[in-house]
Amino acid sequence: MTQPPDPARLCERARALAEDGDAAGAAALFEQVLDLGDTPYRARAALGLAVVLDDAGDTAGARAADRAAVATGDPEYGPRAAYHLAVTCERAGDRAEAAPAWRTVVEFGNAAYLPPAHLALARIADDAGDFAAAREHWERAVATGDPEYGTLAAHDLAQRLLERGEPARAQRVLTAGLKLVDPGGAPYAHGRLAVALGIAFLDQAISAFRAALGDGPADPEVAPLATELLARTLPLRGRGEEAREAWRRGLADPAAAGQVRARLRRDFAADDEDPGDPADLWWEPVLEGAVADGTLPALAGEAFGALDHMYALLAVRRPGGAAAPADDGAERALADAVEVPGAYAWGPLLRESFAERLRLALGAEDAPAETRDAAPDTA
Repeated sequence: MTQPPDPARLCERARALAEDGDAAGAAALFEQVLDLGDTPYRARAALGLAVVLDDAGDTAGARAADRAAVATGDPEYGPRAAYHLAVTCERAGDRAEAAPAWRTVVEFGNAAYLPPAHLALARIADDAGDFAAAREHWERAVATGDPEYGTLAAHDLAQRLLERGEPARAQRVLTAGLKLVDPGGAPYAHGRLAVALGIAFLDQAISAFRAALGDGPADPEVAPLATELLARTLPLRGRGEEAREAWRRGLADPAAAGQVRARLRRDFAADDEDPGDPADLWWEPVLEGAVADGTLPALAGEAFGALDHMYALLAVRRPGGAAAPADDGAERALADAVEVPGAYAWGPLLRESFAERLRLALGAEDAPAETRDAAPDTA
């Protein structure tokens, strides 16, 4: 009587053929094991068949083999097959098939596959707009303690909590996530969580500053500081319009306007020799408005552009220039005006820019000697 083939040996031979690149031969041996019926090697053979069929591009056959392995209930190969099925469905963009496969992975309860399963289910639920289900799976992924999937889950959940205005809960999630990752071993993952934690603290600070100001009359001793902190923190979160509104509200409060204005002008240059009212200078209200509106860089660009144009008009007419005025007093005034920027850190840059443009316009040989040597000697 002929002995039936040994399923264990068939599986080993099939694995060897697969490793040697003989997918068809491996598939034939795995199918032979499956034909033997309910043996202890059925789940292993079904998973092996799913892998070789997937590599060969037979998606439908691979999925059927995965499901056959799952149906055995084998505690080792069952969850591996469910994981393989879920991954192949995800890869094909078939979320409808991936979700039940991931849930099957969770039902098996194999700790090795729970972290990616919970993370995947959380993202599927999140995409479907079910925050409660997503949150549950994210939290369970973090609870696994997995340094890869747990940290990804912590970051995802924290982002959603921040979007929902729950920075304190986001902090707790991120703190738990940071405990899972080694900064030296995974610096990028650690950095992502650390930055997110900092953002959570910023959002919590914004909430606290708003609470200090309240909706009614604000404490005149606290309001100026709270206004400044709120207005200077909001732009860090890309909330410029809210920052402008915070300054406007503070400047409109009679009880706090003076101190708020002083804080608004914190970085303005002070004139120790003439500490008069800054409002006497026509540009001071313009500067204050630009700081409050967050448009100071644009204002500076406009001012330097205008100055550059004015300098060019004056410098080309200075004594010795191509179009010097006839009147000596006018000549002196123009020469003095051209020298004004030299007292500032950016003055040499302005002179050098003008000299280069004039050289290009007139040609190096035709440019006046004074403009050819306009750039200062920095040696």
